[in-house]
Amino acid sequence: MPRYALKIEYHGKPFAGWQRQKGPATVQEAVETALACLEPGPFTIAAAGRTDAGVHALGQVAHCDMARDWDPFRLSEALNYHLKPAPVAVTACARVADDWHARFSATGRQYLFRVLMRRAPATHQAGLVWQVRHELDVDAMRAGAAHLIGRHDFTTFRSSICQADSPVKTLDRLDVAAVETPFGPEVHFDVRARSFLHNQVRSFVGTLERVGNGAWHSDQVRGALEACDRAACGPVSPPEGLYLRHVTYPTDPFGA
Repeated sequence: MPRYALKIEYHGKPFAGWQRQKGPATVQEAVETALACLEPGPFTIAAAGRTDAGVHALGQVAHCDMARDWDPFRLSEALNYHLKPAPVAVTACARVADDWHARFSATGRQYLFRVLMRRAPATHQAGLVWQVRHELDVDAMRAGAAHLIGRHDFTTFRSSICQADSPVKTLDRLDVAAVETPFGPEVHFDVRARSFLHNQVRSFVGTLERVGNGAWHSDQVRGALEACDRAACGPVSPPEGLYLRHVTYPTDPFGA
């Protein structure tokens, strides 16, 4: 059966996350339902990351096995037709080797978190950013973020329901940048690692927001990390500012 890699973009607000589950709508279910319109199922697709409820994606990657030998462009067009009106789109499609796996072949994942700083309610960006009504000290947040780079036990920044075998991960990058947008000033967090713990990025951002608003000193981030205690974490940020931006593979299946 030919295997295809799909690059998928979605707005997370209507969904209870990526992973199919009983009851609420999920992104996986939407894509599998669209696939079933093209060929007899059932389909079970695998993704590079299981995003939570309300989390968005610019570059989620999944793979599927088809009975027919589809032209990748025609497959993406057919899927996009059947995905309507859900806020999900296949932005690229490629034929891959039979043993290629969206999750296990990945060597890195990049997340973007957006924080909008303005007092007036967000209109166009509602549901797409975490809005705070105060300015954040970007330099202080950068100093706090520096304590998190590298290989650490991230128990403090791990959800209590995380199913990972170990809390030890290597964080490759956590950049904090001030960005001017037409909607107001934003802070963008660029977070990169081979893999992440459940709620790790949102825990980072929520903790660093404490630093940015002056409630914490930047050195307290190091203390929270070394505590290896979930109670030492700052508040977990809401999901709507988080995007799975990019997934890295040894060879880009989409040729970019």
